[in-house]
Amino acid sequence: VDLKECLQSAEFISSSDGNFKILEDGSVYTTSAVSLSAEKKTFTILLKDTQEQVEKKIHVSLVEEETKKTRHARDAVLKRTKRRWGPIPSVMIENSLGPFPLQIQQVQSDTAQNYTIYYSASGPGIDQDPKGLFYIERETGNIFATRAVDREQYPSFQIICFATTPDGYSPEVPLVHTIRIEDDNDNAPYFTQDLFEFSVPENSKPGVVVGKMTAEDRDEPYTLHTTLKYRIVSQNPPVTPAFSLHSDTGVMAVLLPQLDRELVPSYTLLVEVRDMAGQPFGLCTTGTAVIRIEDMNDNAPCFKQMQYETRVEENRVNVEILRVSVVDLDEPASPGSAAVYEIIKGNDDRSFEITTDKNTNEGILCVVKGLDYESAKQRILVIAVNNEAPYVLAPHSQQLSQSTSSVTVHVLDVDEGPVFKPCLLRIDVKECEDIGTAIGRYVAEDPETGNSEGIRYRIAPSQCNWINIDEKSGEVRTVKVLDRDVADMRRGQCNITVLAVDRNGKTGTGTIQVFIVPGNKNYPRITKTEYIMCRDRKPICLTAQDGDESPYSTPFVYRITDRSLASMWKITRHNDNSVYLSPKGDIPFGTYDIPISVIDNGGKVGENRIKVNLCDCVTPTECDGGRSRELSGGNVTLGVWAILAMILGSLLLLLILITICGCCGSGVMHRHVTDDCANHNLIISNTEAPGEEVMDHNIIPLQNTCDQGGYGIKTGDQQTFEMTKGRGHTLESVKGGGHQTLGSVKEGGGQTMMDTCRYSYSEWHNFTHPRLGEKVHLCRQDEEQKHSEDYLLSYNYEGKGSLAGSVGCCSDQHEEEALDFLDQLEPKFRTLAETCVKR
Repeated sequence: VDLKECLQSAEFISSSDGNFKILEDGSVYTTSAVSLSAEKKTFTILLKDTQEQVEKKIHVSLVEEETKKTRHARDAVLKRTKRRWGPIPSVMIENSLGPFPLQIQQVQSDTAQNYTIYYSASGPGIDQDPKGLFYIERETGNIFATRAVDREQYPSFQIICFATTPDGYSPEVPLVHTIRIEDDNDNAPYFTQDLFEFSVPENSKPGVVVGKMTAEDRDEPYTLHTTLKYRIVSQNPPVTPAFSLHSDTGVMAVLLPQLDRELVPSYTLLVEVRDMAGQPFGLCTTGTAVIRIEDMNDNAPCFKQMQYETRVEENRVNVEILRVSVVDLDEPASPGSAAVYEIIKGNDDRSFEITTDKNTNEGILCVVKGLDYESAKQRILVIAVNNEAPYVLAPHSQQLSQSTSSVTVHVLDVDEGPVFKPCLLRIDVKECEDIGTAIGRYVAEDPETGNSEGIRYRIAPSQCNWINIDEKSGEVRTVKVLDRDVADMRRGQCNITVLAVDRNGKTGTGTIQVFIVPGNKNYPRITKTEYIMCRDRKPICLTAQDGDESPYSTPFVYRITDRSLASMWKITRHNDNSVYLSPKGDIPFGTYDIPISVIDNGGKVGENRIKVNLCDCVTPTECDGGRSRELSGGNVTLGVWAILAMILGSLLLLLILITICGCCGSGVMHRHVTDDCANHNLIISNTEAPGEEVMDHNIIPLQNTCDQGGYGIKTGDQQTFEMTKGRGHTLESVKGGGHQTLGSVKEGGGQTMMDTCRYSYSEWHNFTHPRLGEKVHLCRQDEEQKHSEDYLLSYNYEGKGSLAGSVGCCSDQHEEEALDFLDQLEPKFRTLAETCVKR
């Protein structure tokens, strides 16, 4: 490769592939056997000029050379190869003493006379090849070392030897010669840390691993120069050896059966590491290891004193009376030594409390509830102590018992004020008690003497002023009428603080809780007293209220106090506080003033007067506003609507009588009109708003089907009524056809027919009379049940009726010869007639 053409002055030449070397003259050689495949093998030559900071690259591609060979089958393949000398690797001792130059090896060639070398070092200093370390004699091929070599810096060298002719031609492949630097034990081992620190819990069993000490050696690995051995040189404190050290691995373990932190808190070990497998002539180094013993709670706390005595005045509260201390050998300020105190005896009333001072680890005994000298002059307590951490039993030791100490507390007598017994007195008082009623007695006594002589009582200022207490006797009486509903009462309760003062001016306090028990102070009364009852006589619901609570309220008892009215009206129970009021019979319309008494559960009677307007109406709004006149003593008042209803009833009765006469005058009377036929023939032709279908069981069904029909048609001033018995005959056809008229029925002994007509009229009247009024009323109401005149429309004059009269759908289909009159109907009725004939 022509390097000069690429870079004139190249101070550094390298290859990207380690299998190839490039010399300064541009020659490329392989450093190992290279196998070329079908693909190209490429590498890059890098040239550097460090002074001018210039870099150049040359890309080289190698392909397998293809040679065409022709050979005959009988030709023998003969190939001759020249024998070549291959030198064995040379060894140079590290730090050799010479003399220098030191001959290493000699290379020879049969065809060349001049020898040159190109060497490279492999190892940590590969980028810093030692110039001039080796040279070769040009004439003889002897390789010499100029100075000693450090193996840790240059473990080995590869020298490439070239043999050239005087004209510079290299007829032979260069030889690769390896020079290995033999290690010398010139480096002592060393520890990786200046100080090793370990910790292990006390009372650990033998064999527990504590830690590992590690050391290294720079000499050649896997030789005696780097085979290390560890041993413990010394232990501080110099007591029984507590730890063992594995000589090959440096792992340290517990050796002493029992490590006690309280005896030796930590150990310091001096450890030696030596190469040459620990032989005396090997190099060695020492290191330090500190092992700290971790504390375990294997020592129970113990009181310094088994008995204590202290004093405290009676009635003192939240005062410190004693401090106790303990001894604990465990590590201070640790959970294993932190004391936890408790009172295990003598504190049933919880008058005492003991806590721990975190700074001093002492127990502080306090009084949290006042003591009474008269009850007990001294108290004896038993105190026990434990640790925050659980106790751990040390090996080969016995279980320790809990440490306890007794404390005697002497109670000092103090002159104290009177004491109420009990300190809180509850008194239940009935509501509305009379003024001055004695409701109880509340007295105090002197704790020293146990009597109540010379004690005066009074109520503290700004207290409830409904009761008073006698100054000498302590008797409690009412000053006002107690009412649980006043604003000052809280749920019917009043708290009063009473003061008791003895002869020496000492004061004691007590509390009276006055609970006001609900009483029967309110009368039951009916909330609503005026009602309107229409002709349907729907019962009225009366409801009473009582401001009292149970058991002085419900259930209520209702009674009508007036005998005359009690015979006309009745009361029916609904629930505990409501009843239904309804008339007993068909009493006259009018306004009734009914006295009703209501009795609560406590027997208190409330008088009420109920005003009921029994009106001939459909809805109460028709009689509202005082448009009826009152009748006294059972007399009734007829209103405008009542008179109008009577007139309508008379007109209806007249209309029905005429209809019955028409029915009785018809020809054939043995057939009866059925209910089905009536439903199909009675068609309302003037419906102005949607109606509703009413199926009433009171409608009396008639017999036979589709034989008879009846119409009432009003056209102008002329009235025509029919009760047709088949074939759809009109009144005129009946007269003209020679059928029986009403007169002929009378003359021909038609009494039975008249009875039948009367019966039909009675049933028809009973059915239509109540419903007609209801329908008229409904037609006069809008969607919101309000009175409206727009919904009730009167008939307009529609002209004279047809000559054929009414046509029914239930005519006898088998008697078609009498239907000739249908030909004379107007055109708009012919379709109806044809439909009826088809049916």
